[in-house]
Amino acid sequence: MTGNAALRLRGGPVPIVQASDNLTHVELTHIEKRVENWIRFGRHVRETILDRRRRVLSYRPGSVFAFVRWAANDFGTVSSRIDIVRAVDPGEPYQTLRCVRPGGDILLTVDGWPKVEQALRHIDAIEAANIEPNEVSPDHWRHVSNRIGTGHEPRAYTPERHQAWLKRREIEQ
Repeated sequence: MTGNAALRLRGGPVPIVQASDNLTHVELTHIEKRVENWIRFGRHVRETILDRRRRVLSYRPGSVFAFVRWAANDFGTVSSRIDIVRAVDPGEPYQTLRCVRPGGDILLTVDGWPKVEQALRHIDAIEAANIEPNEVSPDHWRHVSNRIGTGHEPRAYTPERHQAWLKRREIEQ
């Protein structure tokens, strides 16, 4: 027995990226009260179920998504993190990120539950303003990452800021 079948029988990782695949793949794991990885926002183009605890969501280049990871042991939470990532084009430089293949342009990264909660509240406020978080300016996500990382409140992302970003993006294309 060779290939993926042998890896699955031994409990090893299942390769999720194909050589001709231009997508970014995110492996999500859910083990009740131990490991919970989920996507807070983003539009995937494909979902692959690996087993009852793991699945893979795939994103086109340029797509933006929020990837939340939480882990605990018998004594409580050991890690919590949120990353907002832009899927990259083939050949474009990228940063590596656990469970994201091949990697992406990391726009925001926040560690620790109080800061993760603050980032999630910021995303909620953007949605409350009827703006899709995956359409927000990448510069704004970097701003939010820097402000939360230093213990400050980020600026609100208003519809006016969003319109300015959309016009800038239109000009750049």
